[in-house]
Amino acid sequence: MSILKFSNVSKSFGEGTAKTDVLRNIDLDVRDGEFLVLLGFSGTGKTTLINLMAGLEFPTKGEVTFKGAPITGPGRERGVIFQNYSLMPWLTVTGNVKLAVDTVFPAMPKVEKEALVAKYVKMVGLSHAAGRRPAELSGGMRQRVNVARALAMSPELLLLDEPLSSLDALTRANLADEIEHIWEADKKTCVLITNDVDEAIVLADRIIALNPDGTLGEEFRVSIPRPRDRGAMNHDPEFKRLRGAVTKYLMDAGIQSRSEETKAVPTVTAIHNEPVPAALSEAQGSSRTDKYLEFSQIHKIYPTPKGPLTVVEDFNLKMDKGEFISLIGHSGCGKSTVLTMAAGLNDISKGVINLDGRGVFGADPERAVVFQSPSLFPWLTAKENVSVGVDKVYPRASRAERQDVVEYYLERVGLGDSMDKPASSLSNGMKQRVGIARAFALSPKLLLLDEPFGMLDSLTRWELQEVLMEVWSRTKVTAVCVTHDVDEAILLADRVVMMTNGPQATIGRIVEVDLPRPRTRKALLEHPDYYLYREQVLSFLEEYEHGATPKAKADKQASPKQAAA
Repeated sequence: MSILKFSNVSKSFGEGTAKTDVLRNIDLDVRDGEFLVLLGFSGTGKTTLINLMAGLEFPTKGEVTFKGAPITGPGRERGVIFQNYSLMPWLTVTGNVKLAVDTVFPAMPKVEKEALVAKYVKMVGLSHAAGRRPAELSGGMRQRVNVARALAMSPELLLLDEPLSSLDALTRANLADEIEHIWEADKKTCVLITNDVDEAIVLADRIIALNPDGTLGEEFRVSIPRPRDRGAMNHDPEFKRLRGAVTKYLMDAGIQSRSEETKAVPTVTAIHNEPVPAALSEAQGSSRTDKYLEFSQIHKIYPTPKGPLTVVEDFNLKMDKGEFISLIGHSGCGKSTVLTMAAGLNDISKGVINLDGRGVFGADPERAVVFQSPSLFPWLTAKENVSVGVDKVYPRASRAERQDVVEYYLERVGLGDSMDKPASSLSNGMKQRVGIARAFALSPKLLLLDEPFGMLDSLTRWELQEVLMEVWSRTKVTAVCVTHDVDEAILLADRVVMMTNGPQATIGRIVEVDLPRPRTRKALLEHPDYYLYREQVLSFLEEYEHGATPKAKADKQASPKQAAA
């Protein structure tokens, strides 16, 4: 039985030459009691679609009905959970949920209201924090309040507009599991909009892809039995098949061809890569390829009112020249601390970091960093932002040669047609492309990436990962990438280095990724060893999920064959 129906719905904004078509000819039936996931990426009209369901927007053409009646505005029967929490900061958890109950059920007796509020606060696991205010809660806990508030209004249909996208990976996965349990307990009809394929498969009865042109795409039915355990699904053939099929469809539908290469990078040498006298080269060991980057007994200690706090302890790692390492672990485990020490942006409390035979002291363009936020000068163009560093590191090159370097790398990251646009007019994905081009254009000895795609939607992240791999394959620069994304870690790296939880975080396990290069996401999903690597990393993260020390000491090295044995 259909509870919500779209009949030939189109939605546009603006008029005349300024008119933008967002949704086109949508026909959709949402069945009573089902969990439907609409999977799409930025610009596909996801939020507009959920706003039409909620009665916050109205169709330009066609009709949206709920139980056969046209939707004419918001209603209690359709509860909405948005990406942003919108909690009252002066109210407690209980107070925020009670505010919604008071609004929807003004005549309900006080005792019944209190019982209703307590029921849903308990359902989302916040009974212990019922008296706390939003400022005292983590992001995941604030979103739980949002879920409890929507459920307490007793809606017949629950609409979830990317409610987990602003959370870290572990919190996101845990809260997704809780949403599934709540759905099972309350049997609400749910419509979730997300850009995360794994999240969609864990939660959905049915997945419908949204195409970039605002039309509905292919429908995928999810037949995996509930409850769905993420670890167990990693071994499930149907999960692997479905994950590969959905990913392939989205990439084929959404990723457009990048600019063709028209320039060759000139043969100019960055100042930090110029030859040094033979005696100095021999003394520094600057021609070595093994142990090119060495972390030796690295500690980071911060003073606190309660005494010294050791965040990173006894971190030891050796990297060969041209090697790509992914550094992964739970939030707060010290990954970024290690990276900023390697960049010279954070003092080393104890130990030493050597790069190309020399100790790391202070920031230097020989160590280029790409942060989560690209930190561009908004008043400069993309080309000018990259030129700032290039002009410094190629002092002996002509102006034309330096411009060739800038334009070469901007073209490689797909900005050949946008290099003269000011940074302020670029999308987040385009800004991060500028940041990647800027880093490679410095011809660094070491490339450091601190969750470079963490703020981007999944499709943009997938595309930029492939851009990064393509440019890296040309330079073979030694690289360290901090990430919380398991698939990203495996896709990029020669080795995945996993850190234990802090404080006193250190290396817990290292997995060597023996997969062929060049790599693409679609090819890796079909490789027989891919899910074995994934299982090793997921198992390690699960061991440290609650900060507990694993029962058995993990091996420092592992391989898919060992994992399969």
